Amino acid sequence: MKNYKIAVIAGDGIGKEVTDEGIKVLQAIEKLDNRMAFSFEYFPWGCEYYKKTGKVMDVDGLDKLKEFDAIYLGAVGAPDVPDHISLRDLLIKIRQGFDQYVNLRPVKLLQGAPCPLIGKKENDINMTVVRENSEGEYAGTGDWLYKDKPQEVVLQTSVFSRMGTERIIRYAYELARKEHKSITSISKGNALNYSMVFWDKIFAEVGKEYPDVKQYSYLVDAAAMFFVKDPARFEVVVTSNLFGDILTDLGAAIAGGMGLAAGANINPEKKFPSMFEPIHGSAPDIAGRGIANPMAAICSIAQLLEFFGEKTWSDKIIAAIEKVLVDKKVLPADFAGTAATKEVGSEIRRQLRII
Repeated sequence: MKNYKIAVIAGDGIGKEVTDEGIKVLQAIEKLDNRMAFSFEYFPWGCEYYKKTGKVMDVDGLDKLKEFDAIYLGAVGAPDVPDHISLRDLLIKIRQGFDQYVNLRPVKLLQGAPCPLIGKKENDINMTVVRENSEGEYAGTGDWLYKDKPQEVVLQTSVFSRMGTERIIRYAYELARKEHKSITSISKGNALNYSMVFWDKIFAEVGKEYPDVKQYSYLVDAAAMFFVKDPARFEVVVTSNLFGDILTDLGAAIAGGMGLAAGANINPEKKFPSMFEPIHGSAPDIAGRGIANPMAAICSIAQLLEFFGEKTWSDKIIAAIEKVLVDKKVLPADFAGTAATKEVGSEIRRQLRII
């Protein structure tokens, strides 16, 4: 039997509500498949923890997390805590500290999911965005000079190392080769004359090793337009930290909304635990009301299982969600339904048992 140890950081707002439903899915699978078992340890970190202790996570938080097989994150954020504190002191700290340099965001239109693009079907929106997750524009390097004076100047320095750029591009090429798909690099080399020219150079260099993979390159503004006008042209997409962050939210919008959007923060070498999360945020306006959509959190459980090598169960989870979306009998409020968080989770588990 495989015993997987999961660290749970439910976080803030709706985080606990949606992660509870994801955990119940793992517990249901545990009963259906005697090859695996899951244990959970909960950490109370986030903005509420910050307001009590002055820390978003414990000083030795990474030491506490490193022994786990994976981290399951709900959401972090609160209106009265600056976003740069909640983001940098937990999410980015974990991503960088555990070298989770691959951010995987599936942009796939599921059966039954709403799509704002007229005439687009499931086959038209089915891509994987591979986002560099450890450096780039979010490296946190810069300075603030002459603060609060008339000559005030801020410097935000993007960091693109050869190692960091090459490894994320190579990861994307390997994924494209494995899945027999094309690869598209998204950059802004016409304006960012150092970082993105360098990115384009590395993409072309690595591409010579993959002559079997169809290769494309777009400027980010053109790519944003084609995400909406012709998303079918994208299969595997590789891009920088900032561009990936923005484009994947656009991808979520065209593939059913934030209620279905999940992201995986991967350390491919498995030297450190990887982290899985819905990307919808803490939604403080609906927190505690029991109406949050748990589907994105459950989609992130599907990513977790695929990372563990349990692709069959990962696919079954997505199929169960699709069945709920197609049936339209138990839908959350953001999909024009009236079902509570727990009711949606329960229906997904019911479908999972009969698939």
